[in-house]
Amino acid sequence: MGIRVAVVGSGPAGSSAAEVLAKAGIETYLFERKLDNAKPCGGAIPLCMVSEFDIPPEIVDRRVRNMKMISPSNREVDIRIVKEDEYIGMCRREVLDGFLRDRAEKLGANLINGTVHKLEIPTSDTAPYVIHYADHSDGSLTGENKTLKVDVVIGADGANSRVAKAIEAGDYNYAIAFQERIRLPEDKMVYYNDLAEMYVGDDVSPDFYAWVFPKYDHVAVGTGTMRVNQAKIKKLQAGIRARAARRLEGGEIIKVEAHPIPEHPRPRRVRGRVALVGDAAGTVTKSSGEGIYFAAKSARMCAETIVETTNAGQKLPTEADLNLYLKRWDKQYGMTYLVLDLLQRVFYRSDATREAFVEMCDDKDVQKLTFDSYLYKTVVPANPLVQMKITAKTIGSLLRGNALAP
Repeated sequence: MGIRVAVVGSGPAGSSAAEVLAKAGIETYLFERKLDNAKPCGGAIPLCMVSEFDIPPEIVDRRVRNMKMISPSNREVDIRIVKEDEYIGMCRREVLDGFLRDRAEKLGANLINGTVHKLEIPTSDTAPYVIHYADHSDGSLTGENKTLKVDVVIGADGANSRVAKAIEAGDYNYAIAFQERIRLPEDKMVYYNDLAEMYVGDDVSPDFYAWVFPKYDHVAVGTGTMRVNQAKIKKLQAGIRARAARRLEGGEIIKVEAHPIPEHPRPRRVRGRVALVGDAAGTVTKSSGEGIYFAAKSARMCAETIVETTNAGQKLPTEADLNLYLKRWDKQYGMTYLVLDLLQRVFYRSDATREAFVEMCDDKDVQKLTFDSYLYKTVVPANPLVQMKITAKTIGSLLRGNALAP
């Protein structure tokens, strides 16, 4: 008898894990509460995700090759992707998530439209975990109460993860992302054809940035902050609406959405035969707040580790086996997270430091380094001369912005 694995949550993380497990012939159950869920999210995916996760062209609504960075004093810096075949993909989450979930199901994952209410932890190392859930396949909101016994659980159920609570994984601070989807008149939409905008300034976010990202037939206008309270987020959203007012004229709000975003990893991401991935684990990066690729990648690495350590589902994994996924993850991406954390601390401290940051982005070498690290998810070591120039430029910009004062 092979092992049974439950994956709770079918966003990019859950579906990517289920796909790997199902492909290996492991009995996999993929739980999703809302099959048409549209998570509020910038929806930008890097180029490496398109290739690594075989995302077909029709899933990507727009290929953004121009980015405008706008400083607190409204200084605009244009960053262009020079190579023809490079771009940042803009997706609608309901389309991307639906595609990844369908693919996992086609490969053999058992999709359950259900809300997981409780995870019963076994008292021995070999006994099964019991999942208590409401099955919504009858179309009702309350659903029918059912249980399922499994050997391994992957928690891919986002920032408010029930699985994380069940294994007492500990809390983390989180930011809040607030976004309005705005349908623009055609002449205004042309401007955003392959262009995304990032605004920085205390008026739009005290510790992050605000954005205007083009979607299929509208733009997503939003902001993020760690200082979470409703009045504050409304004020910041009014700030980005005011800064981008000229470009959004005549627009009509078609949807308003908000969502918590983890600020750092949870204290425990593996316990027993349960592993957390994606937002449930806290894989969002600082500075860029980017999470889709890292969520999918963490889940894929977790599932690959399960396939490998269980000999494709032939034996139970141990906590040490699952911890191997975390060791690999931290080894591969630890430095990326450190660098982005440092950038956020240095550059998002005040309007003076933000001016310095935008000024720095006017440099072609800085732009190339930034885009390479975003598109390919590596903190690219540039050649030493370029690195020296960037370091000197960074220090110069920060000194001019009085940003190095404590």
